[in-house]
Amino acid sequence: MDAIDEQIIAELTRNARISHAELANRVLLSRTAVRQRIERLERHGHIAGYTIVRPEDSAGADVVSALVLVHRRDRMRGGDVLAALKRIPEVVICEILSGDFDIMVRLEAASLERVRDIWEDIARLPGVRDTVTSLTLSKVVSRPRRAKDSTVGE
Repeated sequence: MDAIDEQIIAELTRNARISHAELANRVLLSRTAVRQRIERLERHGHIAGYTIVRPEDSAGADVVSALVLVHRRDRMRGGDVLAALKRIPEVVICEILSGDFDIMVRLEAASLERVRDIWEDIARLPGVRDTVTSLTLSKVVSRPRRAKDSTVGE
């Protein structure tokens, strides 16, 4: 990744719906070059997806959040568990941990029933030994992830 890639990611972070033409103007490249860079960034995992962010005072308030702590049967060969977690759309964070638990999963689902269904699916995965689940009661701090300051020539 170079400075232009960083700039593209920063612009997409600010507005994921920006047109390739507008993005090209902002990073001083052609539309084709911007499209090719975005495709490469997606292939290499620098852009993993696009999402919708809703204000807390609107429809986002009815989202049920939960943390699922996962014990795998085999820490070193548990890639199939990670692959299965990546396929669950309600998984918004999945991190490998050191310490007592192997994986931390944050779910954001439309209902408590959906959280339960996902928890049951995770618990049934062949590589999972045990889980501990906690529901989020309230958010104290919720900061959007900030892109690195990569503005060039400003």
